[in-house]
Amino acid sequence: MSIKITMPSDVQVLEQITEPLLRWYHAQETDRQLPWREDPSPYHVWLSEIMLQQTRAAAVIPYYEAFLAALPTIGNLAACDDDRLMKLWQGLGYYSRARNLKKAAGVIMEQHDGQLPADFKALRALPGIGDYTAGAIASIAFGLPAPAVDGNVLRTVTRLLAWPADILAASTKKATAELLAPHYPTGHEAGALNQAFMDLGATICLPHGTPHCARCPLSRLCLSHAEGREEEFPHKKPKKERRKEKLTVFVLHQGPAIALRRRPDSGLLAGLWEFPHVDGHLKKAEALQLLQSKGYTIDCMVPMPAAKHIFSHIEWQMHGYEVWLSDRGDRIAESPADSTRGGQELRWISLPDVHTSYSIPSAFQHFLPAG
Repeated sequence: MSIKITMPSDVQVLEQITEPLLRWYHAQETDRQLPWREDPSPYHVWLSEIMLQQTRAAAVIPYYEAFLAALPTIGNLAACDDDRLMKLWQGLGYYSRARNLKKAAGVIMEQHDGQLPADFKALRALPGIGDYTAGAIASIAFGLPAPAVDGNVLRTVTRLLAWPADILAASTKKATAELLAPHYPTGHEAGALNQAFMDLGATICLPHGTPHCARCPLSRLCLSHAEGREEEFPHKKPKKERRKEKLTVFVLHQGPAIALRRRPDSGLLAGLWEFPHVDGHLKKAEALQLLQSKGYTIDCMVPMPAAKHIFSHIEWQMHGYEVWLSDRGDRIAESPADSTRGGQELRWISLPDVHTSYSIPSAFQHFLPAG
């Protein structure tokens, strides 16, 4: 069933935004220096746009530089070992982005002679590349007149037009792209216009609190500003409340090694390394009984500080125990974790190797011993 969307009535305002927005962008361009803008090759633009999804630009910079130092070409990315790829991505979260990067790199090597295609539809067909990312690459790297509609653009346009559309709805994003497309230039200015929207949303037309309208190059055109209603926009449908899950995490030491296991290949944190854990918050006596029932001989067990980790739709409330086991040579006891939570058998790894070679998601970083 298609969703009807009420279009804004004063769309002619959009005919007047390109010149002042580009003039403002070029005047302050050097104030917001970002490494991917210094060398906007297609690979660099693509990588930066994927990293910037759900992550602030300042936080992305060191990951971007380290990633390119390790994998300077699309061919290097396509051939990268999965564990090494996840280690390079560790801390950025949303690990499916990294997996899709590698999948897309493989397609590019096989179907496009190792080069990102200079075509919106061909870009859109690559794994992990949606309308926004395809528009950003097409405009910034290839100078094509393609809007890149993200939250910054949606917020700016709905405020500009005093448009009460739900910016979380796919129909609003599609309509916004259609409204903007006729006003896009070609060549360098196509990418500059998309980056101008990004910068305007990041520094002036802010998502929370009062926007800085006095500094905005579009304030004289902005319908919500004219009516003093800036903070009424954008409109969002309320999100569902996150599901809360309680976990008990075990950090098991056996000699110089600690126990990790790989998560299943699909689902949350797919394919990453984790500490074994069970549902619920176990008291110390309950945790001790569980470990002993699995065949472990325990020398010492101490509680660890509680931690919380928030995903987009789930909140993990975690308790943990650090456990030192009697050295049992090569014998490996059964995992204490509930098999319904997935994961493979335990692997015993030296702590320095864990830190250098294994990707531990942020959720479990709370419990990772220093080493």
